[in-house]
Amino acid sequence: MAKSKIVKANKKIAEKVTKGYKAIENSVTSSFKKMSDSVVKSYTKIEDKFVDQYLTKDGETIEDAKARLKKEEQMKKEEQAQKIADSIRR
Repeated sequence: MAKSKIVKANKKIAEKVTKGYKAIENSVTSSFKKMSDSVVKSYTKIEDKFVDQYLTKDGETIEDAKARLKKEEQMKKEEQAQKIADSIRR
């Protein structure tokens, strides 16, 4: 009988501790997610402003400029890869 009371008490303690840790974990995780979302949103605003001010061409939207820049970057990477492949073949 003494063992069963100790086991029951231990089980209750374990459940409460687990519940407490879960609450802390959820709080920390949610705070981190909010902070992370805020940082990403701020970065995106800065990036958009930079692209708008320095990298867009006349009449081009920010999204169009980003797409054009991404395409240009991909083309440069492909050209570099081609140059490397050509130099290896020689």
